[in-house]
Amino acid sequence: MRGNNVLANVHFRKDWQLRVKTWFDQPGAKKRRRLNRIKKAARIAPRPVDGLLRPVVRGPTLKYNTKLRAGRGFTLEELKAAGIRRKEARSIGIAVDHRRRNRSAESLESNTARLKEYQSRLIVFPKNVKKPKSGDATADEIASAVQLKGAILPITQPEPVVEIKSAVGEQKTDAFLRLRRARADKHYAGAREVKRKAKEEEEKAKAGK
Repeated sequence: MRGNNVLANVHFRKDWQLRVKTWFDQPGAKKRRRLNRIKKAARIAPRPVDGLLRPVVRGPTLKYNTKLRAGRGFTLEELKAAGIRRKEARSIGIAVDHRRRNRSAESLESNTARLKEYQSRLIVFPKNVKKPKSGDATADEIASAVQLKGAILPITQPEPVVEIKSAVGEQKTDAFLRLRRARADKHYAGAREVKRKAKEEEEKAKAGK
């Protein structure tokens, strides 16, 4: 070693080769997932690939409650409003969540309308083709049925309504001065009240003389 330098003291003497996590199976795992999706679609056909119909809900907290997303399942109240029995719902591809509650009329109405739209598009295959029940699909509808590949009734985010007003004719106001004045009024409110009462007493005393 040349020069008056610090001697090398390497502490890294662990078997690091044994602790390295590799990702060499990523292309194979990707292919396996894709093949599994294809197998599942063929297995559940002609039912939709996306699975069960989910309700439209709003996320919790102030950060997420402006956006709509898919919930766990429809409430019993929503199913009742749409005229669907609880046990029947699961058999025709509708998710049910007995814990969820409707805390607003808006969510109840929107999800009831969602269920009714789903029912209007639904093709129910009869268990026994020779003895079809009321509500079961006809032979022509069964023949024309195609498996749905995408999302079931996709959720669309509502566009925010923004009102644009013209500033012509309105009096110009300085927001900073208004805030400053309001802060000062609040600060001196007590002292001004004391002065006002003292002035009233002084005037009464003068009037009494």
